[in-house]
Amino acid sequence: MKPLPVNVTNRSGPRTQSRHQTDGNARKCRGSRCLVLLTVGLALICVLLLVFIILQHITITAERDLTKSYKNTVEEFNQTINSLQDNYTDLMIKNDQLQNNFNSLSQKKLELESRVDQLNSEQGDLWGPDDMFVSNEEKSWSDSRQYCRDRGADLVIINTEEKQRHISSLVKERVWIGLSDGQQEGKMKWVNSPLKRGFWLKGEPNDSGGNEDCIELMPSNPVLNNWNDHSCSVKKKAICEK
Repeated sequence: MKPLPVNVTNRSGPRTQSRHQTDGNARKCRGSRCLVLLTVGLALICVLLLVFIILQHITITAERDLTKSYKNTVEEFNQTINSLQDNYTDLMIKNDQLQNNFNSLSQKKLELESRVDQLNSEQGDLWGPDDMFVSNEEKSWSDSRQYCRDRGADLVIINTEEKQRHISSLVKERVWIGLSDGQQEGKMKWVNSPLKRGFWLKGEPNDSGGNEDCIELMPSNPVLNNWNDHSCSVKKKAICEK
């Protein structure tokens, strides 16, 4: 008995068709996966781009805010500097004003002190009802007389023993009196009257050196013998009398 012929076409047809379907399904599957992966990749890229854009926006915003803050800080700093400069200028002006006021007050103080000294000098040391005073400045005989005259007085005249004792007891240093022989050598004369009596130191007047024309009272010597002729240019205090 002959074997039956094998139908190759029938056997291979369904297998080949099944394989083709499987390959098609595989290709479809791979295509879907690729599409999904591509979609996911695109989505990831979009997310990354979005994150990058957000970060860039944040960075730009931060830089802009920082720049604005820096500008505000610089402006405030400049305003502070200008304010300090104005305050410094005001202080310098006030300092100059205070210095000027101080100088003015110092000048007035000096003027007042000078005036006080002048008043003290004018007043001198008054001795009661005699209207006599000792000058506060040492001057030559002629300048001392002018000093007395400027104050409504003149150099003192001593024409009695009582007055000689009184004056000798009051002064402690050598002083000019109103007696001289400047107008005529050897002829003693008071400032406004002739000499009547003298209270000379022993041996005086001697016109030593030919240049002793003015008379001083020397209280360290005996009260009735303490007149001495001396150079008129020597500076010493004087007794003034109104």
